[in-house]
Amino acid sequence: MIIGGGFAGVWSAAGAALARGERNLRITLIAPNEHLVLRPRLYEPEPDLAKVELERICGPIGVEHLRASVSTIDTARCVVVADEREIGYDRLVLAAGSRLVTPQGLPGAERLFDIDTLGGALRLTEHLRGRKNCSVVVVGAGFVGLEAATALAGRGQVVLVDRSEVIGAPLGPGPREQIESALEMLGIERRLGTTVTAVGDGCAVLSDASRLEADAVVWSAGMRASKLTRQISSRLDPLGRVPVDRWLRAVPPGVFVAGDTAAAPFDAEHTVMQACQHATPLGKVAGYNAVADLLGLPLRDFTPGPYVTCLDLGGAGGVFTRGWDRRVMASGADGAAIKKRINQAIHPPVDDARAILAAADRVRIELPFFPLTEDTAIPAT
Repeated sequence: MIIGGGFAGVWSAAGAALARGERNLRITLIAPNEHLVLRPRLYEPEPDLAKVELERICGPIGVEHLRASVSTIDTARCVVVADEREIGYDRLVLAAGSRLVTPQGLPGAERLFDIDTLGGALRLTEHLRGRKNCSVVVVGAGFVGLEAATALAGRGQVVLVDRSEVIGAPLGPGPREQIESALEMLGIERRLGTTVTAVGDGCAVLSDASRLEADAVVWSAGMRASKLTRQISSRLDPLGRVPVDRWLRAVPPGVFVAGDTAAAPFDAEHTVMQACQHATPLGKVAGYNAVADLLGLPLRDFTPGPYVTCLDLGGAGGVFTRGWDRRVMASGADGAAIKKRINQAIHPPVDDARAILAAADRVRIELPFFPLTEDTAIPAT
């Protein structure tokens, strides 16, 4: 049984089907929606295009998709409760993803927009559709906030607000010069060392008591793993993720964890990021190992490829970095070209069982060398 229909859940299903082969073993994916949402693409102008029907992935490889929401995981009884129905399992993969941490007690919080979910992104798109020279405040100058702000810059005035004294603090100093240049080029105002304390009708109030005109206030600060992790372990990391070993096993027997819910070791110094580039291989390994464990087959180690960051900077291009120190390898038009190809590469194969299972068998993918050319291999998932 797999909980979650995002990248980690879908690839867990494919990994499980790969390990199952022709054996008589039932694989069930529980997710409330009918689509895999390509979450890294929700900043784009038409977010409704960033989705893939789950049945086009699950159906060809013989995985049942149960449209339901899980409320309870009982690891002692090997049972989950989905839409008030108890369902037993032999092995479980938790891949329930993460959610945006919205501010508690913020006056006017109901007026906030986000691009965390497809519904949220569509709400923002429709709110701004047809508006000219609009004013938008984006709260959070991390990865999501930067992509949202630069994508919205073509619509009018954008103000980027962050508690930090520097832009892109979570990304470190490596790409900061390129990011700052892009924001300058796009005319995006930065208000650092502050945050939004209230959202009014057509305005945002900051902690320094200033007031900004705003047709929309987009919140993009902070992510946390699904609350279901609390039912797996009492030892969670600061992001609410479950610690796992190199086979992605949690402490309760028979439970594997993948994607944004897993605090998996990347190397001796780092854990994985809550990002598509890690959710995909985590899912492939967790799903495979859940079935392999059940059938008494050898388990696969989680061995991720090199860490990269690729940031879309709207009309200013993009920036692509390698390593945890985020060394800039490409920027401007070259960076944008890589980002575009990555956004295409995250689409899973559909309708073709052989292609889906072959992709599930590719866990570690090497990244491209530079300079970028038409023949350069894309960072595939």
